[in-house]
Amino acid sequence: MWQTTRFQIDLTQPKIMGIVNLTPDSFSDGGKLGNVPSAMQHAEQLLKDGAHILDLGAESSRPGAPPVPLEEELARLMPVLEEAVKLNVPISVDTYKPQVMQAALDAGADIINDIWAFRRVDARLSSAQVVMDHGRCGLVAMHMHRDPQTMQLDPLPESEDVVQRVKHDLLLFCEHLAQIPCRREADFALKNRLLIDAGIGFGKTVAQNLSLLARQRELLELGYPLLAGWSRKSTLGAITGIESASERIIPSVAAAVLAVERGASVVRVHDALETALALKVWQAAHI
Repeated sequence: MWQTTRFQIDLTQPKIMGIVNLTPDSFSDGGKLGNVPSAMQHAEQLLKDGAHILDLGAESSRPGAPPVPLEEELARLMPVLEEAVKLNVPISVDTYKPQVMQAALDAGADIINDIWAFRRVDARLSSAQVVMDHGRCGLVAMHMHRDPQTMQLDPLPESEDVVQRVKHDLLLFCEHLAQIPCRREADFALKNRLLIDAGIGFGKTVAQNLSLLARQRELLELGYPLLAGWSRKSTLGAITGIESASERIIPSVAAAVLAVERGASVVRVHDALETALALKVWQAAHI
C-alpha cells in the first residue's frame, strides 16, 4: 500500500498516473490547459479513460526549459488544484519548489512528485523538511543528472553503468530523506510513502534510457516501488522516427507495458485510455 495524504493506494496491480500539464511550454501538450475549466475537463477525461491518479504540473521540465518564478507557478497551479482535490481521487503535484509543495499540501494534495528528489533548499526552506514534516503525503523521488537547462547538453557519460549510477544516487536521495529530523513525529514511515523514478530522459542518452528499461528490475533492489515515466519521450522518437511527441502514443504504450512487466507499480502517462486497455491485456495474461 502506498500511503498518501488521503488515500492508501493498492500497488498489487499497476496504477496509471494521468498527466495534467498546466504549462504553456511542455514538450508534448503545452498551452492546451491554460484555464481551470479546460484543465478540469482534461482531468475528468483522464479519469474516465482509466487513470487512477492525476499529476498536476505548472512548470515544464523539458530539456532547456527556463525556471518559472514562484508566483507564476502558484498562479497556474492553485486554482486547478483547489478544484481537483474535490474529485476524490489521489492528486499529485509535480514541483521541486518547497514553497509550492507547502502550498499544495496545505490545499489537500496527496502526493508530491519531485524531479530533484527533495534535494532543493529555497529561501532557507527545505523541500525534504516540508514533506517529511507533513507526515502523510506520498512522495516520488526522481533521478536527474544536472538540471533541465543542462541535462541533455551534458548527460551521464556513456562509459558509466547507468543502472548502477541511478541506483547509487537514488539510494543517497532516500537516505537523505530518512535522516531529516522532523519537527513532529511522522504519521507513517518513509518506506510506506516513497516511490522512486529512474528519470527517463533526464540527463541520459537514448542507449542509457533503454538500459534502464531493460534492467529496470535491478532498481527494485533498493526496496521501494517504482514509477516509470516513458510517455511520449524523445527516446521513443529516436527509436521510431516519430518526430511529433503527440504522435508517439503507440510506442509510449509499449514502453509502459514493458515497464510494468519489469516491475513498475505506477506508469505516468499522457494517454490513459490506450495505456489502460493495453494493461488489461497484460493483466489478463498474468492471472
